[in-house]
Amino acid sequence: MRKAKVERNTNETRISCEVNLDGQGDYEVSTPIGFFTHMLETFSKHALVDLRITVEGDVHVDQHHTIEDTGIVLGEAMTQALADRKGIYRNGSCLYPMDEVLARCALDLSGRSVCVFSGKFEHRFVGELETTMIKEFFHAVAASLKAAVHLEVLTPGNDHHMAESVFKAFAKSLRQAVDLDARIADRIPSTKGVL
Repeated sequence: MRKAKVERNTNETRISCEVNLDGQGDYEVSTPIGFFTHMLETFSKHALVDLRITVEGDVHVDQHHTIEDTGIVLGEAMTQALADRKGIYRNGSCLYPMDEVLARCALDLSGRSVCVFSGKFEHRFVGELETTMIKEFFHAVAASLKAAVHLEVLTPGNDHHMAESVFKAFAKSLRQAVDLDARIADRIPSTKGVL
């Protein structure tokens, strides 16, 4: 199985993360931000990535360090679990409806980091989560996952629905991209021979 564990301890955050890319979406998530915890659980369930993550951060300052560092660590753990990325489908995409909201994600585990995020939230918070931090989370994940990630809210609506549909679209897309393609087995899915 493709598993990894990453720990990151700084003056601002303490994070421990374990992933299993060949899991069933089992999770144990602990963060100081309730809605963020829910989004990480949602990611795990829909990506079928087993996730054990404990996050402590200086949320008395603001949420930026905590959420960005969580994205960095989650991306690093998945990068380690992917190893040389042999045999993966590499790409994934999803249109995800959540009631009145429609979100789209397309991603490529290309070895090149970029995140394009399009979506505007009406309110500053969803639960305890600052909505501006959703974009920052995905930027951090894309950077450490070494992936091109495009996320869009195509049909806006309730902020909760928009946040959740974006996380679910990303999760479903990632599930496709990390799945193993028996036709290429131990080969790199690139003409370069490396990702």
